[in-house]
Amino acid sequence: MNNNHLAIFKGKEIRRIIYLNEWWFVIRDVIVALTDSIQPDGYLKDMRRRDEELSKGWGQIATPIKIPTEGGIQNINCANTEGIFRIIQSIPSPKAEPFKLWLARVGYERVQEIEDPELATKRTRALYQAKGYPDAWIEKRMRGIEVRETLTDEWKKRDVGGDREYAILTAEISKATFGMTPSEYKEFKGIKRENLRDHMNDLELIFSMLGEASTTEITKNKNTKGFTQNKYAAKEGGTVAGNARKELEQKSGKKVSTKKNYLSKINKKTPQIVR
Repeated sequence: MNNNHLAIFKGKEIRRIIYLNEWWFVIRDVIVALTDSIQPDGYLKDMRRRDEELSKGWGQIATPIKIPTEGGIQNINCANTEGIFRIIQSIPSPKAEPFKLWLARVGYERVQEIEDPELATKRTRALYQAKGYPDAWIEKRMRGIEVRETLTDEWKKRDVGGDREYAILTAEISKATFGMTPSEYKEFKGIKRENLRDHMNDLELIFSMLGEASTTEITKNKNTKGFTQNKYAAKEGGTVAGNARKELEQKSGKKVSTKKNYLSKINKKTPQIVR
């Protein structure tokens, strides 16, 4: 299972995740997007009460999937594109038809990306350009995505247990590289749900890559196994980048980490980058 993604429909955030090679969407987020309900769970109960056929087939439509939330990993009811289409039939909303078109598009894009993985990279690059990021920054960000994926591929081979342990190892690298965990770094920059790396400058991205690339190299050369050994390797890899950062700061007289971010450049109508 891949990391969860965030998509935007008419200003509303909809969490989605790749599961069994297709998009699955958080049902309550879809309800909010279509109805503006402040109690989506209550709306959903009433809807199922009204639509007996929907209620009967609910077990085939809704699937609990582990989704990262601010309170940690939780099982949240999700539905694939077909299931969401069925739910929409029971929602009297003027947004229903535009949402169907949006849903069909993002679902089709995923099929295309499975057939041609380069399309995902091209779309990500185009979204960053649409948001106003400079080309030089985009190149570093895209390279950083590749470095990150190489590292997580190594973790998968070495019996590291999924998203929660990935997050812990990532925090080890970040702490050793910047002196801050990702959550502390986001607080430092004054951002909340946004992707931290989308708000890093060139040097911050470079040192992030150095920490993760160093961790990958150490992991391979030491042939680490399991969470404990990989946690130590993550700290060592981050320390390589952290030492380089400190040396640069000493010689340049300027801190690498900055509170500046790209929030002011983001067009809120543009879907958030999901990698």
